[in-house]
Amino acid sequence: MAPEPAATVTVYDNGPLLVRGDFEIHTQDGAVVDRNRATMALCRCGRSAIAPLCDGNHKLGHRGAEKHLG
Repeated sequence: MAPEPAATVTVYDNGPLLVRGDFEIHTQDGAVVDRNRATMALCRCGRSAIAPLCDGNHKLGHRGAEKHLG
């Protein structure tokens, strides 16, 4: 049986990436993004006012890149 991963990332069709588990998120400058919950939604559409976190703006018509996976 495989060990549990430290963190998992779930891709949601036309939505965010949900990250769960033991992880840190860093800005491009190396600062740690404050993490106040066990699961965080990361923006993929570029419309979020609270990037890198998702604020739901993808609902305005974002189409994810799922077809490019796998």
